[in-house]
Amino acid sequence: MRDPIKNRYEFVILFDVENGNPNGDPDAGNMPRIDPETGLGLVTDVCLKRKIRNYVEMVKDGCDNYGIYIKEGVPLNSSDQKAFDALGVTEKNVKAKKKEDPELDKKLRDWMCEHFFDIRTFGAVMTTFAKNALNCGQVRGPVQLGFAQSIEPVVPQEVTITRVAITTAADAERKGTEMGRKYIIPYGLYRCEGYVSANLARKTTGFSEDDLKLLWEAILNMFEHDHSAARGKMAVRELIVFQHEKELGCAPAYKLFDSVSVRRTDPEANTPARSFHDYVVEVDEAALPAGVTCTRMA
Repeated sequence: MRDPIKNRYEFVILFDVENGNPNGDPDAGNMPRIDPETGLGLVTDVCLKRKIRNYVEMVKDGCDNYGIYIKEGVPLNSSDQKAFDALGVTEKNVKAKKKEDPELDKKLRDWMCEHFFDIRTFGAVMTTFAKNALNCGQVRGPVQLGFAQSIEPVVPQEVTITRVAITTAADAERKGTEMGRKYIIPYGLYRCEGYVSANLARKTTGFSEDDLKLLWEAILNMFEHDHSAARGKMAVRELIVFQHEKELGCAPAYKLFDSVSVRRTDPEANTPARSFHDYVVEVDEAALPAGVTCTRMA
């Protein structure tokens, strides 16, 4: 297993969306996710991790040990099978192999961590209802993200659209266009907070300094190669990273997150924000606890 990171980290991601839907809710007709009590927009951790996975898969295409476990069109069991094939385990001999080698389960887990970037980063559940031969265990990843939440309430707008291409010949005889709809948020600035545990990296997945560097790169660029008309203009505006001197950290995470403030450029403004320049992002570095340093990467 690779040499794991030595320092704990916390980080804050600030990203925005303009005239787009950052994360539709399939249970609400794909309307942008909203906290019904506050009106603040939400983006799930799963959505953001998908963007990170896509970027890593793109830049590390064909590179050993940078596979992506959770990916479209690839059954999880087919990736699990690679670990069994590499260790010479089959459906018929798995029970005997485990009796011969009590460390087999750990070896399978370590093989998956070594070869799949997203497993050693975010962790994975590699147990299914399939046969025991495809059980590679469970891994708690050192990198965790929370839901992103908008700085101010957002107001989704439903936009009606038309197209001149008619679906069927029968429909074409009675109408010249078809109607559709899409949801957009005119503008929203979102904040997401995350954690990197050096302790879990050392004990479990082997998440390394190279992996960490790639993670920061992927976060900064996660929307740059994922543009679509539905998502509008999305961009990461700030990545603020707090590094601890120690593996277990030097201060509670909430104190570091509290040092990052986002406010309107004009406190008296009575109009909705429509660009990132309507906000000011500040980090109170003078109040940081001893043993913690801050880096603003974007």
